[in-house]
Amino acid sequence: MFLKVGARNSKLSLIQTDLVVERIRQKNAGLKIDRKIIETSSDMSKRRSLFSLQQRGIFDKEVDQALMEGRVDFAVQNMKDVPATDRNTRLVIASVPERGSPAEVLVSSGDRRLKDLAVGSRVGTSSPIRVAQLRRARPDVKPEPLFGNVETRLERLDKGEFDAILLAEAGLARLGMAERISERLPIDDFIPSPGQGALAIVARRDNLKLIEILRSIEHLPTRAEVDAERELVRILEETSKVPVGGLATVRGGQIQVKACVLSIDGKERLFAARSGNAAEGIRLAHEIGEELIAKGAGRIGESWRNARR
Repeated sequence: MFLKVGARNSKLSLIQTDLVVERIRQKNAGLKIDRKIIETSSDMSKRRSLFSLQQRGIFDKEVDQALMEGRVDFAVQNMKDVPATDRNTRLVIASVPERGSPAEVLVSSGDRRLKDLAVGSRVGTSSPIRVAQLRRARPDVKPEPLFGNVETRLERLDKGEFDAILLAEAGLARLGMAERISERLPIDDFIPSPGQGALAIVARRDNLKLIEILRSIEHLPTRAEVDAERELVRILEETSKVPVGGLATVRGGQIQVKACVLSIDGKERLFAARSGNAAEGIRLAHEIGEELIAKGAGRIGESWRNARR
């Protein structure tokens, strides 16, 4: 059987695609898979507002189009970039391999930790939830917009445009650049974007034979985690229009789900958590979303929308 896998033309995307392809080959002897590079327009993202919530899906629009047109059979995408709502119904997350670290990390000049950054330090990030949590932890530093691939972001740091930047640990690890990490930020203070560290293998919904092949590398605990986290997105980002930090963790058949929303300045933080059987992750996440809405997530979301006007 011959398959074509689509990948964005970035080093991280190519590495992640190759990792997935190797796992699929190990489980399916004799399978031939050809990698097809798909150029995307994600560089246009540098014109987006720092506070834009319309970030999910912008990186993979062209990849999705290639899937629907049959130019590729499947694609490997970052889970946190895959929309949880309003996604083309012809496509499906066919498989979820084992997750990398979901943690946020700080990379800084002089290898300084967050608490050691000078007052007024420029910290690069364009993730709304990272901005809010950074302002809560260090209200005396200055978040500044930072776009581009990981290498571009590190290059701008090294040129002195920033004093530090915030990144996902999983991306740096997959690039073989973990030595650049100055500090792994505490999960409870920097709850990541839902899906961070996980990959989504996307295919056409009607390609049942391919879906069966892709599921050979499915990691059930990771699937349970991301399904719960994506439910948080569905109820909070799509209902209250507020950035959400969300993380689910499966251990020994049990799942813990936690989430937070913050005001733009980070001064107000709403938090909720639930634990239970791993099979109940989506229900627990839905309950968390409803609790945060009851606590005022919609009001906080309105403050974000007003800031963008």
